[in-house]
Amino acid sequence: MKLATLKDGTRDGKLVVVSRDLTQYTDASFLARTLQAALDDWRRISPHLATIAESLENNALPAARFHEHDAHSPLPRAYQWADGSAYVNHVELVRKARGVEMPASFWTDPLIYQGGSDSFVAPRDPIRLADEAFGIDMEAEIAVIVDDVPMGASLEEARAAIRLVMLVNDVTLRALTGPELAKGFGFFQSKPSSAFSPVAVTPDELGDAWDGGKVNLPLLADINGKPFGRADAGVDMTFDFPALMAHAARTRPLVSGTIIGSGTVSNKLDGGPGKPVSAGGAGYSCIAEQRMIETIVSGEPKTPFLRFGDTVRIEMKDRSGHSIFGAIEQKVEKYQR
Repeated sequence: MKLATLKDGTRDGKLVVVSRDLTQYTDASFLARTLQAALDDWRRISPHLATIAESLENNALPAARFHEHDAHSPLPRAYQWADGSAYVNHVELVRKARGVEMPASFWTDPLIYQGGSDSFVAPRDPIRLADEAFGIDMEAEIAVIVDDVPMGASLEEARAAIRLVMLVNDVTLRALTGPELAKGFGFFQSKPSSAFSPVAVTPDELGDAWDGGKVNLPLLADINGKPFGRADAGVDMTFDFPALMAHAARTRPLVSGTIIGSGTVSNKLDGGPGKPVSAGGAGYSCIAEQRMIETIVSGEPKTPFLRFGDTVRIEMKDRSGHSIFGAIEQKVEKYQR
């Protein structure tokens, strides 16, 4: 089934069930006012949501037109947002861009940070920032929303706790990451609010593209209407979602509604760092990677970071070409208090 949170004037919106083709929705807030409430009582609520989803597909319930612009991120705020770097090729490239060597342990020990989860951006709302000089970058990712995961969970326990899958634009301010990480205390100012896809889906909606730990489909990233990234999310994922979850739960439990991100989806090419879409490659899911390749090839980056007025679109389609999660589409705007 496909679930969304519609804006209704409240902080957390209201829960709705969305049709597979993303054209219709029906209210589910009588069962659980919010998606978080449904997740907190998932074993009881989810069978009823599934029945509603089936009835919606059969035109057996009152329905209204679903407009992605009316959707919040599925969880407008969350108890926890922990983002990994499962595609180690990405980590290697961006560290090179900062002139920092990558420890060999990064290929065997997952990298993860705790992001700000108190305020997510709706998928069609603008990215508002005060200064272009921050080095505004997108990061196209996959994420899962999980049920309770006990501390010390096994990979099998982690896999069984995955409830929903969605897309992410994890905005990064590249000019701030280097100085901030040099302090040795992690990201904060360099990671503003993230945005998630209009719809979150249960893993079964992905069919054979879901293998229990990752999504085996290309992630489409466009800038100003032009293809920028077509990296396959099922390729070069060094750590799948159960591995990231078990790592995060090593010393603490994860509560229902925790979001775990994959990190920027990134593909190698013939053992190398990949090529832009315009050159026949899979492209990149963030601008920093393309700038790093340009630096390797020509000695300096050529592609600018995002500027005010630029638009980013992130989407994933099934093998028949149909959008699965709806699209994150955001314009970069100057923040005016």
